Amino acid sequence: MMIISEVKTEKDRKEFIDFPKWLYRNDPDWICPLDDEIERIFDPSRNHSFEHGVATRWILRDDENRIIGRVAAFIDRRRSAANKQPTGGLGFFEVIEDRDAAFLLFDTVKQWLSAQGMEAMDGPINFGENDSYWGLLVEGFMQQSYGMPYNKRYYKEFFESYGFLNYFEQYSHHKEVRGPKNEFVTFPERMVKIVERISQRPGYSFRHFEFRNSQKYINDICEIYNSTWTQLKEDFTPLNPDILNESLQKAKIIIDEEIIWFAYLNDKPIGFFILYPDLNQILRHLDGRMNFLNKLKFLYYKYTKEISRVRAVVGGVHYAYQNSGVESAIFFMIYKIFKQKTWVKELELSWVGDYNPKMLAIYKALGAIKVKTHVTYRYMINDKLPFRRYMDEITDKQPVK
Repeated sequence: MMIISEVKTEKDRKEFIDFPKWLYRNDPDWICPLDDEIERIFDPSRNHSFEHGVATRWILRDDENRIIGRVAAFIDRRRSAANKQPTGGLGFFEVIEDRDAAFLLFDTVKQWLSAQGMEAMDGPINFGENDSYWGLLVEGFMQQSYGMPYNKRYYKEFFESYGFLNYFEQYSHHKEVRGPKNEFVTFPERMVKIVERISQRPGYSFRHFEFRNSQKYINDICEIYNSTWTQLKEDFTPLNPDILNESLQKAKIIIDEEIIWFAYLNDKPIGFFILYPDLNQILRHLDGRMNFLNKLKFLYYKYTKEISRVRAVVGGVHYAYQNSGVESAIFFMIYKIFKQKTWVKELELSWVGDYNPKMLAIYKALGAIKVKTHVTYRYMINDKLPFRRYMDEITDKQPVK
């Protein structure tokens, strides 16, 4: 007999956090996220998503009172309203290799969401931005970069046999910056020519982020992002400058100003890419805890250049300037910085949805190779409603030419 219970007490919260540490104890590819980072997601005082949503979570025990699974459920009212039907989310799913246990976790989320009026559920997703803990890994089982989820291989069968359908796929690409003998890999010649062409046009300029002028760059990011993604995804969450500033301040210890770049035309922001050093290359040594000793370890690994990979977390080019060469020019600027930072050996570009062929084409031109696939699934709680893949939905919304 299995018993599922809602997380309410401090003991419950600790068990929710600690279960994956036991589940992946023999898996060298799993990197433990920081305990407090996971706990922050479920804290209304620290997660702004609670301003327009609600979340809860459960743990599953076997008949000997051992934890054998966990799961969370979310309703983000803004994302839900952007869908054709009220849609909630399932996330932070972890379970032993037991189909009945997995299905009980799915049933619990489905019933809770249904009681809240939801007619579909997406998963596994995050209660927050989609740059972290979003999607199920189905290809590329290796140590993931910071924020990218890792899971057991058998989860795919559990999701699909329960009835979850592939809503969209998320691709992560890798690009070598330095070869086996640490030789610098040159920027693709074809893209160099594009950069030369755009650099000769009047009014174009490129600058990297500076904390001393952080408010200006934060406003520029929001202006570009919000104008760009509204054209592609109706359910995107508009960036709030205050929340973005809060996030950047929290990440200040790891941010490298020289790998966050902007493009301008006559001083109007038209494009940006944010890259972060891959914090997971340090977190793999810390077991999720940031106590005094681990803070010292963190600083040691940071200053001894333990991080050799950077991840492109988010970016965008204003809709009016896409396919103009701006994307190539920004990456060229970043590449020139990589040449100076001899410890940087790899660039990860993650993630891009299968519904974004323009960005996929840029990554291909850059010489990046697709190495990982995550899937965001959708389950129709109201089975009388038709299921549509996200790519088909946005195709329907495009105007007829």
